[in-house]
Amino acid sequence: MGNRQFRDHLHLRSEGTSLLLDCTGDRLPRVLHWGADLGELTGAALTAVATAAAETQLMSGTVDIPVQVGVLPELSAGWLGTPGLSGHRDGRDFSAAFSVRELDSSAGNGVVVDATDKQAGLSLRLELELTASGLVRQRAALTNDGEGTFTLDGLLLTLPVPSHATELLDLTGRHLRERAPQRHEFTEGTHLRENRRGRTGADATLVQVAGERGFGFRAGEVWGLHVAWSGNHRSLAERTSGGVSLLGGGETLLPGEIRLAPGASYESPWIYGSYGRGLDELSGRFHGYMRGREHHPGRPRPVTLNTWEAVYFRQDLDKLKALADAAAEVGAERFVLDDGWFRHRRDDRAGLGDWYVDEGVWPEGLHPLVAHVRGLGLEFGLWFEPEMINPDSDLARAHPEWIMSTGGRTPPEQRHQQVLDVGRPEAYAYLLERISALVAEYAIDYLKWDHNRDLVEAGSGPAGVAGVHAQTAAVYRLMDELRLRHPGLEIESCSSGGARIDLGVLERTDRVWTSDCNDALERQQIQRWTGLLLPPELMGAHVGPPASHTTGRTHTLDFRAGTAFFGHLGIEWDLTEASREDRDRLAEWIAAHKELRPLLHGGTVVRGDHPDPALWVHGVVAPDRSRAVYALVQTATSPNISPGRIRLPGLDDAAGYRISPLAPGDRGGRYATELLSWWGGGTELPGRVLSTLGIQAPALFPDSLLLIDVRAVRDAENIAKEGTRR
Repeated sequence: MGNRQFRDHLHLRSEGTSLLLDCTGDRLPRVLHWGADLGELTGAALTAVATAAAETQLMSGTVDIPVQVGVLPELSAGWLGTPGLSGHRDGRDFSAAFSVRELDSSAGNGVVVDATDKQAGLSLRLELELTASGLVRQRAALTNDGEGTFTLDGLLLTLPVPSHATELLDLTGRHLRERAPQRHEFTEGTHLRENRRGRTGADATLVQVAGERGFGFRAGEVWGLHVAWSGNHRSLAERTSGGVSLLGGGETLLPGEIRLAPGASYESPWIYGSYGRGLDELSGRFHGYMRGREHHPGRPRPVTLNTWEAVYFRQDLDKLKALADAAAEVGAERFVLDDGWFRHRRDDRAGLGDWYVDEGVWPEGLHPLVAHVRGLGLEFGLWFEPEMINPDSDLARAHPEWIMSTGGRTPPEQRHQQVLDVGRPEAYAYLLERISALVAEYAIDYLKWDHNRDLVEAGSGPAGVAGVHAQTAAVYRLMDELRLRHPGLEIESCSSGGARIDLGVLERTDRVWTSDCNDALERQQIQRWTGLLLPPELMGAHVGPPASHTTGRTHTLDFRAGTAFFGHLGIEWDLTEASREDRDRLAEWIAAHKELRPLLHGGTVVRGDHPDPALWVHGVVAPDRSRAVYALVQTATSPNISPGRIRLPGLDDAAGYRISPLAPGDRGGRYATELLSWWGGGTELPGRVLSTLGIQAPALFPDSLLLIDVRAVRDAENIAKEGTRR
């Protein structure tokens, strides 16, 4: 990591990434280069590079000055694309021309800029840094220094991408089918992904990526942007006829949502940018940043049994104790009691908001179950959905005004529930008291924090003003306060499964529930693309029952367990109904996961670019590249009889490796009657050969997988010489 400032340019470097900033004059900084490391640049060399990168020509049909596009693009600079600042003071001051008062690059690998526009009565503080993993992140705070209210409609921060980034990739999806990739040309105009669901969204893009034509996981330059906010948000890719290409993002603000009184400020969410040669390197920067946080989960991720698909709303002490016994027997380390434990909650039509243990179902409270679970050596977790309320609940009857609405009508129900206005101080205080009291009474280790509906007409307070921003900020405060009161408490972000996954909520949570769909085939795609942002230890991945309750498909235990193997492993299955053979086999998978957990949750995630779309390769390589574990996954039938060779990415070219199947993922579902030589007895090959030439893949049945173990044994040169002598 380095920071070199000469004259009016700032060159930041970290882990193969360079960020070159033009800080000349008094306008906001602009990015001259964000991408591959430019090397050490000093003095005249830095000036020459910056001059070359900044140089433009005036053309017909444009303003008579070069248009300088800063990290917050300004109309006043001649920019006619999407503005960085949108707002007004009763129709006035709709355009700002910020002048830098102070620029501080003394602390860390970044810069803090204070700027003002006295005419518009606005000031701006911009923070921009390059992290240790090579991520760019920035945020801005806008303050109203003038008279009267300033209505903020939007604040957009951007990063430029070069003209040879000609393709876009983003993600879409729906409940039970999150994280589906879509690719298209990066043409002139604006490709806008805007979310107005009040939560991150099952259809959220997660990372907006621009890249060279044909980029993949291992090849092609790519640039990606993520908005770290759990409420309404937007990200865009914009290309103009003037030759400017950029990625931008920020919060989507509803009408009148942010009205700044004199002296008041608005702070944007962090906007993250990642550069890489291939999507794996782009992902690796996000993963490295997450793992470098002080509060990143440091202890092994407990194997978790969640009760939902085992019992649903059927709360029975004997059944749950038997389920806990079975969980402990197969090697689980945490038991989570899901929905149905609180007052009036016999189905999803009633009870949300009444956060008291149901006395009719649990006459002694949860104490008998908790004591049994802890007696087995398991941690205890409990499900909540704090932000929601059933109209059929004591809380709604006592406080109907706590339901979010525009004031004149109630929004349509979703899953028979409405949204609780957590931005109201009284509602916030109620939730804090109830959740904190239950965590203290039962010494709860873990909260599964659910959020099962979008925010429709999310009005707040007596006037019913737009309240998504206040709701999101209040939920953040609530999580932060609970963790402060209960050190060691872990929280899972669950939102109809994967609808609240972003780096904002992950500042105060330890895990995400990746999807409500436990169908292993669907999960292969969902986890593959959620991993574009998150490392595997943060992604809840459970072994479901043989037949998925969301798709009806049936899969083998090995395919289900192998799919969950790399993530934060768990079980979502009534083990009391499972056969002895299945329980023993599941115990083998869990034992293997525990043994490999330091590698799976601490290594570098890699994904292969195999030409057959039905054959996927992914894995984790140790930081020193001494060991790797790969999964070879057959998602459908292949067009060819033989799948051909697969390449194993991420290894050390100069090292020699022994490659062999890894139990218990060594059975697979084979078409061929004869074993390949390396599958039967293993083989030794140089790392360069494995990553460049590859090895013949076994022909597998659809919906099956094989685990491959790769261990460094000696240098590649000796292996090659021995092969020649043979």
